[in-house]
Amino acid sequence: MGVAGSFPGFAGRPPDPVMDRDEADRTLARLGAEHEAIETSLLALEEHAGRRLLEGADLTGVTKERWASAKQSITRLWTYFDAYAAALASAREIRGRRRYPGRSDLMALTDLLRGDGVTLAHQGAAGSSVTGPARLSERFTLEELVARMNDLYARSLDMVVSADSVWTALPARIDMLAAELRRTASLAHSVGVRPGEHPAGDDLESITEELATLRMQVISDPLAFWLPGPGSSAPGGGRPDTSRYDRAARALEDVRREIEAVLQVRQDSEHRLLQVRDLLSRANRTLAEARLARGEVLAKIAASEVPAVSGPPTALQERLAAASDYRRHAQWSRLSPLLDSLEREAEDELLRARESLTSVTAPLAVRAELRGRLDAYKAKVARHGLAEDPLLIERYGAARRMLWSAPCDLRVAGQAVLRYQHAVTDLLTQRRRAEYDGQGETS
Repeated sequence: MGVAGSFPGFAGRPPDPVMDRDEADRTLARLGAEHEAIETSLLALEEHAGRRLLEGADLTGVTKERWASAKQSITRLWTYFDAYAAALASAREIRGRRRYPGRSDLMALTDLLRGDGVTLAHQGAAGSSVTGPARLSERFTLEELVARMNDLYARSLDMVVSADSVWTALPARIDMLAAELRRTASLAHSVGVRPGEHPAGDDLESITEELATLRMQVISDPLAFWLPGPGSSAPGGGRPDTSRYDRAARALEDVRREIEAVLQVRQDSEHRLLQVRDLLSRANRTLAEARLARGEVLAKIAASEVPAVSGPPTALQERLAAASDYRRHAQWSRLSPLLDSLEREAEDELLRARESLTSVTAPLAVRAELRGRLDAYKAKVARHGLAEDPLLIERYGAARRMLWSAPCDLRVAGQAVLRYQHAVTDLLTQRRRAEYDGQGETS
């Protein structure tokens, strides 16, 4: 029998009829083998590493309660075993008296090996039951004694194996995670991530406290971290509950990624600050261009709504100066979030500057489009030989004077270009109709 198993079953029969010599010898041989197997299992339980740890640990909670009960069970188990061994020794002594035992010897063997001749003090003998005085002793057959030992052994072994499994699995993992935590905390301190100054520093402090508390609780109350297997009756069937450890490990991994991001900031900060400065410089130049364009529009375009142009982003410049100061003083944990926001806002500022320039120069773009359309129609007129047409010359001249004079009224100029466009279209339509009619008469 191994440590994880149970004692051999006892295949007993009623005391009658009396066993013969051969049956008695076979039964004694079987019981002797059972005795050796039981003794081996009990000694293995005594030497089990989990049991030795339980003996020396300062236990609390559910483990303390269950170990107190298990110690009583183990003591009772040895009492049962001693009684079992004594009954077996008595039976061997009777069988050894003579080579061919008489009926009286066989009756005594039958009574010992099959009857309830094993008497033990009752576990509850110190008190009294509600129905009367407590029983002072109990009588067992060897079969019943083995069944009792099986039950006590299984429950005791289950408790020992479960506690040992938790102690084997969790403290070592907690210690490794704590070592990783110390390395991460040292790295965090080097980049300015400290409790009270950065959220990741607060998280590291919280994880440190959780691991210390978790390790203390695992050592003192391992069974509080044991999840029995569903439907499993084998001793130690189940697994350690690692949920708190897993949460701490995930939290540490999140902090480690945050520290790596801060380290990356330390490496890339100069280049990123230069990029932010470049974005803000381009935004400033674009705004300056928009302001010049606005003056030009106000001077050259009449009756047009021209939006105002904002000034340079002074708040961003101040924050950029603060970021540079953080970098000079190696305050990487403060620089990291500030640099992220500066990059986003600098890009937004450049986009707003470009939109402002586009909005301000829209009237000039409209004027340029009208000029281009006017010249395109003039070229079309020349291709068709109508450049000398008086109406077209008059309307082209009117539109050109409006578009090339300041201030230019875009609404009136647009109407003039449209009149020239219609005149060109009408003349070309008349020419095509005349050409078509002429071909018809010729034919």
